[in-house]
Amino acid sequence: MKNTFAAVILSLSVAAMVVAAEGTLNPPAVGSVAPEVSLPSGDGSTVNLKDYRGNWVVLYFYPKDFTGGCTLEAHNFQRDLEKYQALHAVVLGVSVDSADSHKEFCAKEGLAFKLLADTGAKISTEYGSVMEYEGAKMSARNTFIINPKGEVSKVFLKVKPAEHSDEVLKALADLQKG
Repeated sequence: MKNTFAAVILSLSVAAMVVAAEGTLNPPAVGSVAPEVSLPSGDGSTVNLKDYRGNWVVLYFYPKDFTGGCTLEAHNFQRDLEKYQALHAVVLGVSVDSADSHKEFCAKEGLAFKLLADTGAKISTEYGSVMEYEGAKMSARNTFIINPKGEVSKVFLKVKPAEHSDEVLKALADLQKG
């Protein structure tokens, strides 16, 4: 009996660590007010989520500039940028990389949307999108669609970079149809 109880406790502990590592502990719920964002951008400006009220916002979190999956995901958002604009939506990327890293990443990859520097992982944590990798905090690959009233309308957890922009565009169009 003791061994069974210990095994259950151990498996629950491991499951909790996996969830924590994947950054999906407490993302804001659909219908809740989106946590405020005020972060420096790679273009030198400070971006505040409240400045986008009246527009749809695609707020996507990703682990690291200049890595394969993150570059693919960013390229796909860039490829579809005109489609987002036609839906009155702005795309904002967030990672724990510095504003200077974002500036270089945007320049190298031809990205025309803002990447925000969450160097302390505060916003990533507020969005349930922080994970640890080799002892360092990183943003987990999650996305939030925020409606013009500033409420979370859709949450995507543990996204796959290759098809994610298509998935977000479809969800955004469906949300706008009502």
